[in-house]
Amino acid sequence: MSFMDPDQPSSSCNRDWFFPSPSFIHSTHPTPTSRTLKPPKKFYSSARRSGSQKIPYPLEPPLSQKSTPILPLDNRYGGIPRRIDFDRTRDKMQRSDDETIPTEKKNLVEEKTTTIVGRLKSCFRWNRRNLVFPVILTIFFYLLRKNFNLQGQVKDSEEQILILKLRLQECNLPDSVHIINSNAEENFISTESLRTLALIFSLLLLSTPFLIFKYVDYVSKTRRSSKEVSLNKQLEYHVDVFLSVHPYTKPSALLIATLLLIFIGGVALFGVTDDGLADCLWLSWTYVASSGNHADSEGIGPRLVSISISFGGMLIFAMMLGLVSDAISEKLDSLRKGKSEVVESSHTLILGWSEKLGTLLNQLVIANESLGGGTVVVMAERDKEEMELDIAKMEFDFRETSVICRSGNPCILADLKKVSVSKARAIIVLAEDGNADQSDARALRTVLSLTGVKEGLRGHIVVELSDLDNEVLVKLVGGELVETVVAHDVIGRLMIQCARQPGLAQIWEDILGFENCEFYIKRWPGLDGMCFEDVLISFADAIPCGVKSVACGGKIILNPDDSYVLQEGDEVLVIAEDDDTYAPTTLPMVKEASLIEIIRPTKEPQKILLCGWRRDIDDMIVKLHEKILFCGWRRDMEDMIMVLDAFLAPESELWMFNEVPENDRVKKLTDGGLDFDRLMNITLVHREGNAVIRRNLESLPLETFDSILILADESVEDSAIQADSRSLATLLLIRDIQAKRLPYSKETPIHRGAFSKVSWMGEMQQASDKSVIISEILDPRTKNLLSMSKISDYVLSNELVSMALAMVAEDRQINDVLEELFAEEGNEMHIRQANLYLHEEEELNFFEVLLRARQRKEIVIGYRLANAERAVINPPNKSERRNWSSKDAFVVIAEKE
Repeated sequence: MSFMDPDQPSSSCNRDWFFPSPSFIHSTHPTPTSRTLKPPKKFYSSARRSGSQKIPYPLEPPLSQKSTPILPLDNRYGGIPRRIDFDRTRDKMQRSDDETIPTEKKNLVEEKTTTIVGRLKSCFRWNRRNLVFPVILTIFFYLLRKNFNLQGQVKDSEEQILILKLRLQECNLPDSVHIINSNAEENFISTESLRTLALIFSLLLLSTPFLIFKYVDYVSKTRRSSKEVSLNKQLEYHVDVFLSVHPYTKPSALLIATLLLIFIGGVALFGVTDDGLADCLWLSWTYVASSGNHADSEGIGPRLVSISISFGGMLIFAMMLGLVSDAISEKLDSLRKGKSEVVESSHTLILGWSEKLGTLLNQLVIANESLGGGTVVVMAERDKEEMELDIAKMEFDFRETSVICRSGNPCILADLKKVSVSKARAIIVLAEDGNADQSDARALRTVLSLTGVKEGLRGHIVVELSDLDNEVLVKLVGGELVETVVAHDVIGRLMIQCARQPGLAQIWEDILGFENCEFYIKRWPGLDGMCFEDVLISFADAIPCGVKSVACGGKIILNPDDSYVLQEGDEVLVIAEDDDTYAPTTLPMVKEASLIEIIRPTKEPQKILLCGWRRDIDDMIVKLHEKILFCGWRRDMEDMIMVLDAFLAPESELWMFNEVPENDRVKKLTDGGLDFDRLMNITLVHREGNAVIRRNLESLPLETFDSILILADESVEDSAIQADSRSLATLLLIRDIQAKRLPYSKETPIHRGAFSKVSWMGEMQQASDKSVIISEILDPRTKNLLSMSKISDYVLSNELVSMALAMVAEDRQINDVLEELFAEEGNEMHIRQANLYLHEEEELNFFEVLLRARQRKEIVIGYRLANAERAVINPPNKSERRNWSSKDAFVVIAEKE
């Protein structure tokens, strides 16, 4: 440790090392004039350690010690001999100068000195961190150089051995010794230089990425102060864009990195070993493929190179596993979410999701059964797994038909191409549950997207609409490719027909769809030139209903005249079980039933006298007008009123009972296009109330109505379960009120206060005989409750619409047939009593009944026996004779009377 005189000025203490005088070293007590010594500041200590400063001139001892001889230094000072001269005059001059310096300046100098010392320390620490990497590189290159020196010694030894061998051969080959020796030396020198160049080249390639990164980092740091984007951010952005645009960039980059590693490793091995370049490249690949292959390497150089290659190989294979894992995960995720492309043709495509999908799929599966199965593709804006789970819960057999689900938006062309829309034989656009206008607007956008497919469409488009007013716009956009089915309009017309003719709902349920008998159109060249009356009895397993006439431009003529003769190209419309289950046969042997005169009911006015009084006298009076009740409110109420006005007789009454205020009803009907002045046959009667509250229903004369229609109310039509529950509650309340108001004859007395299920059901069934109630059911599971109770007829609106969509999807021509049968004009379904065609207990076969009905220009398509619950459509064994009863009924297609 060094000491300094307290009287010495601070400016003279800037020394690296100084030594005390010999008298100070050997004395035990300080002189009376000396002060207490203080240790030096850290500045001098650090300066001494760094050795960066030199002593400008030696310190002078005190005046009393000037003549003291030079003594040997103590051991603690390292035994460094140094001569110290003490100059009293110089010491006095420095003390006098120091005393003239003010105290404030001294403090300022000390603060600046401390700041400079701190900066020097931080610079020293920063330089020390930066020196770590060069030291490591120096050690690495030192080891390589040592390895090269060893290899050079080995090469020199081998060269000497080779020269000695050549000298031994001088006795036998004296002329070629010098040539061989010179060639060997040249080859050795050239190989050695080539290996050195290879090693240098590999080191340069390895250091190139590091230099590039350092340069990018340096440029980025210089741009921090400016507004320009740093170079590293620009590179990251371009790399990100490149990876996003080109999907195969990652595996390509990994392949290039693998090849570079093999090449650089092979070149490095060629520089440190004696093997050839091809062998070194193969050895480098083995190191990359398996990290344990470098265990046999000998020497420092080969081992370092092999370890480096193995580390690179492990990194590359780790990245490869990551890419493979990501690719598999993306593929599985794409399959799970339904993003993969459907490679199908001649399939049925369903766009959208609704509660009608289950019945629609069931009908399509039945239709494809005769073809050995088919493919149905469903695309909706739902998760693929959820759609598949909901379809799996549907209780029907798929019968070799595959149902494929995909997630997508039907309004986007890319999603439509994903399901092979151009190759589909039929496209069904389902209406969404909810607002009718929004649903039809979405259907219109879907049709626009379908017509914009560049490849074109092979099949036709079947669009389900919610509002009849939007039908014209959709057909205008879609053109000849579009067939529309207005669900509410179809169900409204069907409910009106079923209300006027009890039992017609079951017949429509059998005809629509593919479970029983349905409509088919096919050409039969063997029937050309035959009149329609003969065609009518030419099929043993089908019933002809019309003709698709070529002369009328392909129009379907339903129920043509008997004199119509089939021409070449005409097709026959029939009702059959399937398209491959019928064919024309020879004409059967029938009686001349067509010559039998049938007594027609006269329409002349008659006078009838009733003597006496009966309880059912009101049933004996022939009513010319009808009284119908609507419970609930539908969006297309104005369309149902107009259809009903065309069906009913004059002076009929239509009661409307719902929760909509009367003023709002008139406004809604007027806005919907209803003209009250055009209503010729019905009179509207408004009542306001809730159809599920008993006291509100009791205010109505329920026992006086001929027909009651319970509609799925507009407020709850979004939920099938809630709408059906409301309809069932209304039905039971109406039947119970009717049963209590109508007289009921009991065969066995029932004790008062006792509950009898048989009595309750009997009262309900008797009330159902007095008036017809048609309930609109949305959920097919609800029909089991109504079919068991037998207290009401029902119309499965969603199921019937789904059946109609399936039939139009299979054959678009059927849509014209259905539109005519549902219209208020033209031909429609009727249920006729048997006494219009035959006598009591008369024995006839079905062909003879057909000919009897042709006298009324009607086509009989089935019958219902008096003791049967269901009608038989397209009966088998039409040539079988049987005795008919006047209480039997026949199902016919006839024009509206």
